[in-house]
Amino acid sequence: MSKNRTIDEINQKIINDDANIFTAEEFKKLIKNDETPSFDEVDVVTCGTCGVMSGTAAILNFIATDPGIFIRANEVYLNGVPAYAGPCPNEWLGSVDVILHGTAHSIYDESYGGGFLLKDILEGKEIDVRIESAEGKTIENSISLKDITRAQIIGARMAFKNYTAFTNPHNKAVSSIFSAVALEGNLRGLTFSGCGDLNPLQNDISQNVIKEGTRVLLNGAQGYVLGNGTRSSPEKPNLMLSADLTQMDSYYIGGFKTGQGGEVYDTVAVPIPVLNEEIYNNLLITDDEVDIPVSDIKGRHLPLDETNYKKLWADYSLRPQYDRSKCLECDSCIVEEICPTNAFAGERLNLAYCFGCGMCANYCPNEAFDMNTGSVDLTINNKDVNIPIICRQSDRLRANKLSLKLKKMIQNQEFKL
Repeated sequence: MSKNRTIDEINQKIINDDANIFTAEEFKKLIKNDETPSFDEVDVVTCGTCGVMSGTAAILNFIATDPGIFIRANEVYLNGVPAYAGPCPNEWLGSVDVILHGTAHSIYDESYGGGFLLKDILEGKEIDVRIESAEGKTIENSISLKDITRAQIIGARMAFKNYTAFTNPHNKAVSSIFSAVALEGNLRGLTFSGCGDLNPLQNDISQNVIKEGTRVLLNGAQGYVLGNGTRSSPEKPNLMLSADLTQMDSYYIGGFKTGQGGEVYDTVAVPIPVLNEEIYNNLLITDDEVDIPVSDIKGRHLPLDETNYKKLWADYSLRPQYDRSKCLECDSCIVEEICPTNAFAGERLNLAYCFGCGMCANYCPNEAFDMNTGSVDLTINNKDVNIPIICRQSDRLRANKLSLKLKKMIQNQEFKL
């Protein structure tokens, strides 16, 4: 006889402080330790993912200047990043509506883009504004979070059910959004995305729970699933999500430098109420059962081999250890130059900014950074190779932290299923 329960039954258990709630990390550890909870011993599993999510955009309204200064904005730049004016013209009001792309690059520095700008806004920093008006005026000012009257993130393509790994089998380095720097050729490095068995859609493959209207945490703010995202498919689903930018935690969102300029990362957590055995059985899937294709970074969709997330994440380090005594204060610090999130500057490692990508450990010539990012055995062009993992574009530490935050919010009845 199949087992079933309703959302109302689980909610009542939460109210009675009798619900068994696990983060995905906690639940998977029990499985790996042969201590798997039974169907009756688990009510909710909070799942998370963090990574580069190019579909991120923000709709902002902010006060740029006093009313009557200009008729309407034609072009708007925030710290040099273009923000597209409209759809509302706001004639003569001194305020503007804009749509900001997370992948937009500053006209002054392509490594600084929408993702970095959104983090700067949330951190309360002053943002330079330049407006080119319809009548030919140039208005320059500065704003901060307090000047923004409304801000909403809409992710058109977020939380893919894991993704792809890339390597470069060619003789020359290839620049790509899938690597923090140009990826060297001759299979000298591998980069990948995806949080494996922590990922929400990996834990609800049939989307029994994750559907339009499902409540989520997006960068720490309560939001909703608007539906499946652009380029979503049954094999590789992703989500369209939305939440209030001003309620977000800057720790969970930011910029990520790539070989093609600045990108944006986000963190998503979704509760999976265990309503039936199908949902429960899907939660039992672990990293060793989650396959990931390895593709040619130049072709993107040209599969070379396949591996799984256990081989990519295993028990490898999630953050580097920095030994300042080994820093030789190079005239030009390669780590400071290539760190995707600007976590290393002035001989200091800011762990609040660190993404755990592994670039510092793989590129510092003085081995000042200790971090085991692992390697993977593959067969490419009929040749067995071991390729070091040099760059992760997903962060399991942030995914775990947001999943834990969601668990506590559910327990405290601050988040309703």
